[in-house]
Amino acid sequence: MPKIKTNRGAAKRFKKTASGKIKKNRAGRRHILTSKPTGRKRSMRKATYISKADTASISRLLPYA
Repeated sequence: MPKIKTNRGAAKRFKKTASGKIKKNRAGRRHILTSKPTGRKRSMRKATYISKADTASISRLLPYA
């Protein structure tokens, strides 16, 4: 069997944790930050986990992660 290629775009955006969850950074921190509340911007600094519904599709993109 040939090896499966990792989706390089997904590899740059997602990391797998030791427990098997997939971690991502939050969107919305690039521009138009003056109109967003400080608390919202602060909460966007922290990474979060992807939803259970998306776990299977993201895992397929990262076969060796």
